[in-house]
Amino acid sequence: MPLEHEIIIAFKNIVKEFPGVKALDNVSFDVRKGEVHALVGENGAGKSTIIKILMGVHSRTSGEIFVENKPVDFKSPLQAEKHGLGAVYQDVNLAKDLTIAENFYMGQLPKTKFGLVDYKTMYAETRKILESMNVHVNPKSVISELSVAQQEMVAIGKILHLKAKLVIFDEPTALLTNEEIEELFKIIQMLKERNVGIIYITHRMDEIFRISDRVTVMKDGIKVRTVETSETNENDLISMMVGRNTQDMYEIRQVRQGEPVLKVDNLCRSKAFQNINFEVKKGEIFGMFGLVGSGRTEIVRCIFGADKKESGDIYINGHKAEINNPEEAIKKGIALIPENRKDEGLALGLSIAVNTNMVAINKVSSYGIINSKKINNQTTKLIERLRTKTPSIHQLVKNLSGGNQQKVVISKWLAQESDIFIFDEPTVGIDVGAKQEIYKIFEQLLSQGKSIIIISSYLPEVMGLSNRILVMYEGKQMGILEKSEFDDEEILRLASGIS
Repeated sequence: MPLEHEIIIAFKNIVKEFPGVKALDNVSFDVRKGEVHALVGENGAGKSTIIKILMGVHSRTSGEIFVENKPVDFKSPLQAEKHGLGAVYQDVNLAKDLTIAENFYMGQLPKTKFGLVDYKTMYAETRKILESMNVHVNPKSVISELSVAQQEMVAIGKILHLKAKLVIFDEPTALLTNEEIEELFKIIQMLKERNVGIIYITHRMDEIFRISDRVTVMKDGIKVRTVETSETNENDLISMMVGRNTQDMYEIRQVRQGEPVLKVDNLCRSKAFQNINFEVKKGEIFGMFGLVGSGRTEIVRCIFGADKKESGDIYINGHKAEINNPEEAIKKGIALIPENRKDEGLALGLSIAVNTNMVAINKVSSYGIINSKKINNQTTKLIERLRTKTPSIHQLVKNLSGGNQQKVVISKWLAQESDIFIFDEPTVGIDVGAKQEIYKIFEQLLSQGKSIIIISSYLPEVMGLSNRILVMYEGKQMGILEKSEFDDEEILRLASGIS
């Protein structure tokens, strides 16, 4: 048993009830100083609820929370922050129109002896913290001008500036490149060495086993178990979360493959990729794997017409196709489910019904007049088919979970009756249960004679689902492997440029 002085946060019998729903049911666990404590479970398991209670966003129905053995009841995130708690969310919460330094010192601007804001100190101290994180941006930069990854690093820097005792990371790697993830893990190691406690929420199993010391598994608002990471494995965690193991994850019904429906012949685009050649057959899942910067996404963007190719040809059902923009690709039956679904795949402020029918608008309108009955019927049918969890077809997409948002993107293309579905990182930020449902959608598409291209940075996923895999390295095609040739070491070797 850990000594009491080693525990920074303790949850004791936390209960949270919303009208008609018990979101948390007697949840108890603790977080120690200098440990990474992973918090895992499917969407709806209660992870976000307990974090919001800790940070003062929600009030608890009953139970107690202790910070360094002292009972607390925070009424706002500001109170939690003053007690040394900080949080980095997937949707970064910063003042976008202020500079980095102003965000660091918000509410506590240093003053000169003349009572003026001491900008010199602000910029110097901010720069020092950023450089300690290997983040090279100007402290005077406005947040809105930074990339998503840079904004996330700034949010972490702000917490370092506030000298937090406990930091919550909620899906921090969802929008980061592999290189940025490595920098994040170095920062987490630095925090551990400073005796900072860390709650780490993620759906990525490899991250749990790489950086966490203990894991708490939640399901349906109940704590299932807290275990030492070194004493468990991926199968055990998934079984605790959803009652399945990894052997079942990628088992989808295959179909007999037909003739090629898509052929790419010597496709080139500047420095992004060169001389790409492959074909995708009817009823096939064609995988693409490579490290960040390998050119995978750039290839499918060219096929979809979002980027222009410089040379080479694309054939659809044996006929040469000129695709200069997405509209032409859509007319030829190509669908793209992009990696960044929130910015590129959805209109977050609009309803499920609008999002579902926005591409296939001609199918639900006549002479320019939209038929609301057709829209409602089509949306309802696809919600039922994909088992999208929503109270209404009029629910705003921004209020859905990541898995259900992804289902709306897919619904958009099902409404259009596309034939070739390109999935770029289809399960990023999605829990294990929702992943299984996405894979079942793949199965449905194959049974209808559709074809699928899947890009994934998670090797077990692309190996488990694909019939063949194209491996890329820095814009070069390193090889295409048949199912019988799949070997994780060989694929990683090719993805590293070793032929």
